[in-house]
Amino acid sequence: MSVYDKELPENLNQSLESMLMQTYPPSDFVLVCDGKLTNELNIIIKSFQNEYKQIFRIVRIDENVGVGKAMNKGIKACRCDYIVRMDSDDVSLPDRCIKEMLLFAVMPELDMVGSFVEEFDDETDETVAIKKVPLLQKDIESFCKRRNPFNRQTLAFRKSKAIEAGGYSDLKLCEDYEFAARMLANGAKGQNIPEVLVRYRVDSSTSEIRKSWRLTKAFIAVRWMIFTEGFIGFRDFFTPCIMQLMLFLLPMRFTRWVYRKFLRDTHIKPPTAEVKIDTPTKHKDTRYKGLKKTGK
Repeated sequence: MSVYDKELPENLNQSLESMLMQTYPPSDFVLVCDGKLTNELNIIIKSFQNEYKQIFRIVRIDENVGVGKAMNKGIKACRCDYIVRMDSDDVSLPDRCIKEMLLFAVMPELDMVGSFVEEFDDETDETVAIKKVPLLQKDIESFCKRRNPFNRQTLAFRKSKAIEAGGYSDLKLCEDYEFAARMLANGAKGQNIPEVLVRYRVDSSTSEIRKSWRLTKAFIAVRWMIFTEGFIGFRDFFTPCIMQLMLFLLPMRFTRWVYRKFLRDTHIKPPTAEVKIDTPTKHKDTRYKGLKKTGK
């Protein structure tokens, strides 16, 4: 997980809690502080560090370098080969880690595992939409030619394969898409779990970000990178770029309509309300004997 000074303390607290109270808790947790943080954020971080002294480790970067470079610092610091990524303002459901690690255990050839994600309103906590992604390798590779086939908030991956592929780029936006494409181009195998394992926070600014010129430029830059690397052809480079430019140029209501109609499922309610968090106990747990340790 990486965090920077603009993060809200309450969001960071909820995010950290959701990962450290997993039913299959981490044996190693790495938090990258991307630049100087506020006192409020440091207080929260210190409290978790004190409570989870054996596993909670902090990597501090003097200046803000962006998500990509911060993630690379975190990857190098992780002690385990399986890394579960987490954003500092999202919420992992209690069984996220066990379900992702079980899939790695059953299919050891996999290098990346993700899932569906639930978008929820930051003000009301109500479900806004479900973002689905393709499940199997063939469909993931095909989908990646147009869009990111993994929800970045849900991604777990093999450290050794990520390093072999070159890690994250230093892009300020869309670095997760470029990372997924490069992993696949380097022979990585992936699969998505067909259920919600992470809740993604959205607010009034989300639609504005999705149609911003900054995101549009980053999207085109990523597509150009994977085009020049030979992962996609000209048609797969050109068509999505035109669509992204349309989202940028047309009115906000059109952008919202496109997301509701084509890019999200707004009709399915995920079964998250009845999920209970099982706080890890001190006794030895043999339920998951044989699973490899995971780091965050």
